[in-house]
Amino acid sequence: MSDEPAPAQRNGSTTEADSRPYYQAVGNEEAVFKAGFRQGLSLVLKGPTGCGKTRFVEAMAHDLGRPLVTVSCHDDLTTADLVGRYLLRGDETVWVDGPLTRAVREGAICYLDEVVEARQDTTVVLHPLGDHRRQLPIERLGVTLDAAPGFGLVVSYNPGYQSVLKDLKDSTRQRMVAIEFGYPSPEIEEGIVRHEAAVDSAIAAELVRFGQAIRRIETGGLREVASTRVLIAAGRLVAEGLTLRDAARAAIVGALTDDATVSRGLNEMVEVYLGESATPGLIAHMDGASA
Repeated sequence: MSDEPAPAQRNGSTTEADSRPYYQAVGNEEAVFKAGFRQGLSLVLKGPTGCGKTRFVEAMAHDLGRPLVTVSCHDDLTTADLVGRYLLRGDETVWVDGPLTRAVREGAICYLDEVVEARQDTTVVLHPLGDHRRQLPIERLGVTLDAAPGFGLVVSYNPGYQSVLKDLKDSTRQRMVAIEFGYPSPEIEEGIVRHEAAVDSAIAAELVRFGQAIRRIETGGLREVASTRVLIAAGRLVAEGLTLRDAARAAIVGALTDDATVSRGLNEMVEVYLGESATPGLIAHMDGASA
């Protein structure tokens, strides 16, 4: 059995010497986050896959000078995974804090990514932390921890994956300040792709234009449209010498679907927008047809 109760990423303390994780604000999300944090309020980030929620939290932790503990939530995540459990070490049974408890003790920001993937009976443990009490009861130890100064609770989820079985309880949601995310404007997204993929402006613009085209189409075969994340991945392949067409097929089309019919349609779009035969007139025609 592992000594760590839950898979968690510890980003560590931030200092002035650390470089700020790259994040380009698209609205007032930074002001809302910092205001909520200073008031001891918990936050919920809502937005589609790959729109920058995790990078945003990393940037905010840097700006606020707080360590960041990230937990990727999943169906089997239990309360013990978050809070802690007793483990055998040699001939001894010792208590090992979970990532949520460590963050509470140390005054870190705890970020629960895709929180709706966790069971609802697990997320109930967040309630006393998410309101004015800012406390974490640990039943197995018979103690209740007061959150250390600087502690913050942040959760995220993708509303597009919501269902009756996978949704935040109203009692959980109403304990949190919500920040909604979407994909950035083409101008901002081009800058993000250019920076993150280390490609020139022309390449970034072509990838973003292709991504925007996918977002405009209506098909039941796509669960998710092209995210900023997959556009960056394609750009990184281009930076390594692949053509735009090959990079898009590998990093965008292949990442979005396994359906042969949908893949065929997306590959046709690759040829129109990124292939050798791509022309401004043809692209304008396709943009008009998908608008």
